[in-house]
Amino acid sequence: MNDDTTDDTNDPTRADRLLPACRFCGTPLRTSFVDLGLSPLCQTHIEAHQLGEMERFYPLHARVCEQCFLVQLPAFVAPDEIFGEYAYFSSFSSSWVEHARRYTAQMTERYRLGAHSRVVEVASNDGYLLQHFVAAGVPVLGIEPAANVARAAEARGVPTRVDFLGEATGRAIAAEFGAADLVLGNNVLAHVPDINDFVRGLRALLAPAGVITMEFPHLMRLIERNQFDTIYHEHFSYLSFSTVERIFAAHGLVLHDVEELPTHGGSIRIHAHHATNAALPVGERVAEMRERERALGYHAIERYLGFGEQVRQVKHRLLAHLIEAKAAGRKVVGYGAPGKGNTLLNYCGIRSDFLDFTVDANPYKQGKYTPGTRIPILAPEALRQARPDEVLILPWNLKDEIVAQHGYIREWGGRFIVPIPQLEVITP
Repeated sequence: MNDDTTDDTNDPTRADRLLPACRFCGTPLRTSFVDLGLSPLCQTHIEAHQLGEMERFYPLHARVCEQCFLVQLPAFVAPDEIFGEYAYFSSFSSSWVEHARRYTAQMTERYRLGAHSRVVEVASNDGYLLQHFVAAGVPVLGIEPAANVARAAEARGVPTRVDFLGEATGRAIAAEFGAADLVLGNNVLAHVPDINDFVRGLRALLAPAGVITMEFPHLMRLIERNQFDTIYHEHFSYLSFSTVERIFAAHGLVLHDVEELPTHGGSIRIHAHHATNAALPVGERVAEMRERERALGYHAIERYLGFGEQVRQVKHRLLAHLIEAKAAGRKVVGYGAPGKGNTLLNYCGIRSDFLDFTVDANPYKQGKYTPGTRIPILAPEALRQARPDEVLILPWNLKDEIVAQHGYIREWGGRFIVPIPQLEVITP
């Protein structure tokens, strides 16, 4: 053996090189947030002819950066493979469309938008939001990577460009269509693997006096309310206000307001502008949110530890309930086939031995099967035909809407089950 040979097996520097790096600051990701095992992509619903074929499963292990506290998943799959054709159409949720309508009215009044303005939405989906600006006479452009969803937006009269946003795309769109007075994105900031290039793209789209608003689920609520099922491969990042403020500041953008929203189990909406724009003062809610997160420990790694045990307890309680229900001979079905539902089903090992089927209002999913767990997805009318004893609500963020629409299950003594944040039984 050569005496000059160095054994670096235990070299911490070498060990760090083997770890994934933080997508914002590049720090090696040493700390686990929660490990949910293996799961397929949550929107790759299975066709009947594919039931005899294998599926690809990927690790679902979220880590937290010790420097910037960005919680994140590695990007195992390229965005165009995930979002090239997408099964999620926003317009199938009436409450979400109403949320978009209220947003449009608020932003139009607050930022004095009109026929002279331009609004650009990133990840504009099927035009569920921009249709309200079109109706108000405000010029719009949607940017949507999923061609099948973009076609639905065009059919609504919402001009849409099929593309992913990055700095180069942002510059090209601003040069072709003009810079935007309002750039918005709902539930997209978490979906981008290169968050630095994406935020640079937002900046490139924005007019000098323009405003950006971004809505995203708040990491604080995810932890407090056990919302582990919102962790799936299409969501690359899980965001606190403080971390987002740091990311935007690194790219010349200042957050001047933050709103807390009830959507998706607890979200926040940030308002941002160019650092060179001194006309917009930073509001009190920014300092209040920053201080609240600091007081709750979100600037220290200890706050992120222990979440895995919270998640295991949710799993144990849900499985105990389902085992008892089946042992008693009760018929249990699901409601919905959302991305979050597929994380829950795969992590808990819930298949058709527990749920006879699930139903979904989206015709695009009906007649298919849930990824990994292979549970049949039927139209909502199947609830009346099957008369189940219990209905497990998978999109728990829409539980009020679902219970109101399908309260007729009381006719045969049916009940709803909500798994998160704690197991809840609802008798309509």
